[in-house]
Order: sequence, then C-alpha cells, then structure tokens
Amino acid sequence: MQRNQRVVVIGAGLGGLSAAIALASEGFAVTVVEKNDKVGGKLNVLQRDGFSFDLGPSILTLPQVFDALFTRAGKNREDYVRFVPVSPHWRNFFEDGLTLDLSPDPVLMRQELARLGPDVPAQFERFLAYSKRLCEVTEAGYFAKGLDSFWQLLAHYGPLRSLTAFDVFRTMDQGVRRFIKDEKLVEIFNYFIKYVGSSPYDAPALLNLLPYLQFGYGLWYVEGGMYQLAQALQRLALELGVDFRLNTEVTAIHHNSANATGVALADGEVLPADILVSNMEVIPALRKLLNASADELRPWQRFAPSCSGLVLHLGVKRIYPQLAHHNFFYSGDSKRHFNAVFHDDRLSEDPTIYLVAPVRTDPAQAPAGCDIIKVLPHIPHLHAHKGHSQDDYLALRERVLVKLERMGLTDLRQQIVCEEFWTPLDIESRYYSNQGSIYGVVSDRCKNLGFKAPQRSSRFKNLYFVGGSVNPGGGMPMVTLSGQLVRDKILADRGG
Repeated sequence: MQRNQRVVVIGAGLGGLSAAIALASEGFAVTVVEKNDKVGGKLNVLQRDGFSFDLGPSILTLPQVFDALFTRAGKNREDYVRFVPVSPHWRNFFEDGLTLDLSPDPVLMRQELARLGPDVPAQFERFLAYSKRLCEVTEAGYFAKGLDSFWQLLAHYGPLRSLTAFDVFRTMDQGVRRFIKDEKLVEIFNYFIKYVGSSPYDAPALLNLLPYLQFGYGLWYVEGGMYQLAQALQRLALELGVDFRLNTEVTAIHHNSANATGVALADGEVLPADILVSNMEVIPALRKLLNASADELRPWQRFAPSCSGLVLHLGVKRIYPQLAHHNFFYSGDSKRHFNAVFHDDRLSEDPTIYLVAPVRTDPAQAPAGCDIIKVLPHIPHLHAHKGHSQDDYLALRERVLVKLERMGLTDLRQQIVCEEFWTPLDIESRYYSNQGSIYGVVSDRCKNLGFKAPQRSSRFKNLYFVGGSVNPGGGMPMVTLSGQLVRDKILADRGG
C-alpha cells in the first residue's frame, strides 16, 4: 500500500538521508532532491593537494542511532561503514600552559583530574552521575517518543517530574557548578555546548547530558574520513530504491489549503508528492519555499539560529606532535568570549578554539610528514542590522593563528601549504542555513526552553521537517535520529 505513497525529501543532509532510508524501509517510494553535487549536507569533503578535508562535522557520538537505521532496513552498519574509537576524547590547552586530556579510560581520567587537585576526581564522578541521570530521562521520552514541545514533555513525564528531572530552573553553567568547583574543569564541561552551538550561560541545564553521551557511548571517527558515513547512507538508500536528484534545486512547495502537493524545481519541473519532508531548515524553508510573510514568520523567531563559525582547513608541511585528534584552546576569559558571540554580535578578541587534527587517527588523510589542522572558533551568525566584512573575518583568522602559535603551534602560519577558508556567508550560500548558522536552532532557556521547532508542519498535515532546526536538534546523531522520528510520526499519522 505504501508503495503508492510518494515521498519527496528536500535536501540530502543526514536528516534527509535518514528520513529517506527510514521511509523507504517501510515501503514508501522516496525521491531525494538536493541542490548540491553530492549528498551529506554539511557533512562534506574537499580533496586538494593530497589533503582530504572533512568540511563539516568532526565528532561522532551515539553510534547506536546509526546502527538502528541500518538494522531496521535489515542491514549491518559495519558492512557499509566502520567507526573507530578516538582516545583521548580531546586535549584541553589553557593559557597558563596546563594541558589536560579527557579520556574514556576511567583510570587515566582520574589520574588526569588529580593533577587539578585531590578533590577533583570526586567532583567529576558526581557530575557524570548527574549527566547520566539527565541522559537517561531524556532518552526514555524526548528521544524515544520524539516529543516536540514543552507541553508534550509535561504530558509525557508529568509536571513535577518534568521540572525536577530536567533541572529546568538552572542554566548549563549553573548545573556544572553544582558539582564542579575547579574553574578549569568548569570551562571544559561548559564547552560541551559546542555540540549545539549555544552558550552555557543561556542554555538550559538539560544540556549537561552531553558529557554522558560522550563518556557513556564513546567518541568515534569514521574510518577513511567522516564523509564515508554520507556515502554509506547513500549506498543503503539506493539499495532500498531511493531516487536521488542531485544538482537539482527546489524553488517552491506547491500546496492547497490543507496539504502540500509537490515541489517546483528550478528548471520548471514539478514533482508531485503525497508526503513532503524538508531537510532545509524551517525558517529558510518557510521564507524561500512557501513565501511566508513577516507576520507569518514572527512566531518562529524564538527558534533563533545557533552561532556560526570561522572555518579554517589548513594543510601544513609538518606534524605538531602535541596535538590529539580533538583539541580545545581556551579563551583567557570564556564568559567574555560567549558574550561577544551570543549577546554583542562581535567577533571575539580572544576566542576559544576547537582544533581537529585527524591525522592522529587516520594518517592517510594527508601526505606523509604533513598535518591537517581544522580550526573552528564560534562567531555570530549573520545579522541584517550588523554585518562583518571579509576584512573583519581575515583579522579574526590572524588572531586565531597568532593565538595558536603563542600556545605552542610554532610557526604555524609559515607551515601552511594548502588552505580552505569559510565564513558564515559561505555556509549560508552552500546549505541555505538560517543566517549562516552551523547547528540549527540556538538552545536558550529564555527564547525556547532549549526546544527546537516541531517536526510536523502546523499548516499542512503532510509536511514534515528534519535536521538541526527541529527536535531533537543539531549534531550528526540528533539529525539522523530526526529522520527516524519523522518516520514514526508519518506512520502514526497514517495509522501504520
């Protein structure tokens, strides 16, 4: 019966790929339309001068989310793509010269933490127990049931449990400080907010589940490069009969008063659809594809964009042995950095820098004796009322490289032989992300209680959304889970 149900998926990011696979596994006839020349969305790759740069996500957690997608299709994920554990999880560099590793090995972790003080390992263990409780209660309802609003949360868990189990009256920073007294360790756990591109001083304490997602389920690299995951999902989708239309842009959603009826393509063709799934972020989709007015968009403004980033991919002609696979170089004043990005719309004078050196796990990604240095400081998303020029972004690039040289990467600028440099304008243009955001919707207690936009359209009963701008949020496992949750909603809505 469902083979007669035509699904069109707009966009081949991980959310779109996941939805396509999940629905094709249930017998729907699925077509994926993607404006770029390859699948994966922000999970992208660039090969240049012998270097292979993973342009998008660099960290994979929750491997079981990906496994479930293959298992329900009757396949084994490891036959398509392999995940490699990363250890240490990441290395933390501070301005005073201290370097501290986060390790999946409990013994090594305790030894590292003891360097901060005799009480610090116990602080960490109490915090991780708190993180685990947040994770377990979230997995049982929000993730498993695809809850889409605070009201659904209240209905599922009950008012009292919702208020207590999710620590709703605290920010992420306040939740960390309940258990952690050492300021450096506070900074480290506050920066788990990197997964969702928000500020720990604004995000709800529920986001403190993120450390347990990493310590409990591991941190992984995709064998052969992160883009291998996108290729594996495309292969599975093709085996299930999914039709891909690459280099094809959707310009409008056709509809009647109650339903979306299909999509118009840039060349004038119209693809009819019984069900429509948009992997384009919600606000850009409403604006670009449904011509929503300012009044119609106003209720959606609480789902403001996450931060963006200045993205540097550097091929360098030497190895920096002090680096781990994942590294953080902290600002001398982290709160000032977060305020610059999330409140003042400024390019931070002293940003915290996320740095990826994948050659530690996969030497084949670069020529022999060379390193890949991916650098990502968070910066404000694009603002209509206040823009940053290319010169502003280049000045930040210089500040970042000078900071890295000062903190131990000697002569980094002189070692660069290959570079790819992206600003929020590039991110917005390539992926139609909302104002150049990287992680979808910001997590902010005051704006949205940490919730993203709902997956079901409020206007058309057969239009659904996946990706980082809808629940459960940004990051590779969450957007992949969104595709599986939208399958569940579609089946429930059709009595399947």
